Amino acid sequence: MEFYGYNVVGFVIVIAGIVYLQYRRDRKAAAAKSQGQDCEAARATITAGDAVIWQFKKKFLPVYLLAFGSDWLQGPYIYTMYKDEKGLPEETVAHLFTTGFLAAAISASFVGSLADRYGRRSACLFFCVAYALSCFTVLFDSIFILFAGRILGGLSTTLLWSVIESWMVTEFHRQHLEEAGSLSDFFGTMTTLNGVVAILAGLFAQRIADFTKTQAAPFMAAVVLLILAFGFISSRWNENYGDSHTSNVDGLLPASEKDKNGLQYIIQGRKSDQFFEGITDRFGLDKRLWALCMTSSCFEGSMYLWIFFKFPVLKLSHEAAGKGTELPFGTIFAALMCAMMLGSLFFTYYSSLTISRWVVSPSRVLTITLFVASACFTLPVLVHNEAVTFWCFCVFEICCGIYFPSIARLKENMVDDGVRAKIYGILRVPLNVFVVLGLMLTKDGKSHSDSQPT
Repeated sequence: MEFYGYNVVGFVIVIAGIVYLQYRRDRKAAAAKSQGQDCEAARATITAGDAVIWQFKKKFLPVYLLAFGSDWLQGPYIYTMYKDEKGLPEETVAHLFTTGFLAAAISASFVGSLADRYGRRSACLFFCVAYALSCFTVLFDSIFILFAGRILGGLSTTLLWSVIESWMVTEFHRQHLEEAGSLSDFFGTMTTLNGVVAILAGLFAQRIADFTKTQAAPFMAAVVLLILAFGFISSRWNENYGDSHTSNVDGLLPASEKDKNGLQYIIQGRKSDQFFEGITDRFGLDKRLWALCMTSSCFEGSMYLWIFFKFPVLKLSHEAAGKGTELPFGTIFAALMCAMMLGSLFFTYYSSLTISRWVVSPSRVLTITLFVASACFTLPVLVHNEAVTFWCFCVFEICCGIYFPSIARLKENMVDDGVRAKIYGILRVPLNVFVVLGLMLTKDGKSHSDSQPT
């Protein structure tokens, strides 16, 4: 077994260990809850709570995983579809990618408000239709249709990252499920399962593309998943709306002391800053959300650029070591996804310990994660070694696994349900602008076109 295979095995062993620790923790928590109570009554209470959470998971998680699965299926083949199968020039491919991110940035400024007004369920159904149409455009050679597909893809990406989670959080609050389970645990579970789906989707996309001899096949498979998601949403989800008459005109919930203290590590400055006052008046966001907005823009923007260039960097390190073999891109992708799963499992396990023993807010965890993530990009610049570069990338994926449930928990705590989709959408505007500028200022060239993006 080669180097990357050993790393996958190691990650699987560690993940299995954490899952076992979580199982033991849950058993102990259930036993502690039943102490001092009538055993039958306690058991009935725990069972009822578990049943309610399980019913909610059965309603939401299939849609969430199908939606993100459709996105993972397309990821490995978007670039190669345009560059190799369509034979488009590198410059045209870059323009297609830029168009997608620009469409995402522009749509993020208004789709959330429309979802709050006309219903998050309806917005999720529209997402399924729009993303399916985007997939169908790869069957055509017309450059105008391909650009239209990227516009639909950018719009769909904004919906994917805003309205689905908005529906879930609002429904979680409406049903008062906080009494039956932790939303932090739920966010961790979502990220973990998303990692599993990413691995399976990547493997399936490769198999179906090889079998059909066309790189359009994964896009058609994504359409199937979107049709299934549409069916689940239309038959099992109820509608929920934003509240235009919410008493919180800025869309914010009162911050807990723990959140305030934690955000001091991210926010520096005074409330009288004219810059923040101006943008607060324009968009209805206060400094706490602007801090999250800038944090997510920098972290997720860096992540998107890293996704674009991670394989070229590893390939250069591989060639510099004098190795003539091809990199096992599938194995590397599986290892990186395992690392992300490890991070999300750590967040879930740690958040439960935080509730019972320690007082460490999600914002402070996020701050530490950002510091470690920045080091992951610094070390490979100083140490030109394939193994070191790969391990730094793995640690960055662990940071991603911690980051996504952490940022989701902070947004859930801060944003009022009445304007949740609107705020979530606005938070993605600077992110997409960051990525567009990054792609415009970064030169990729031959080293990128020879690799297999994922």
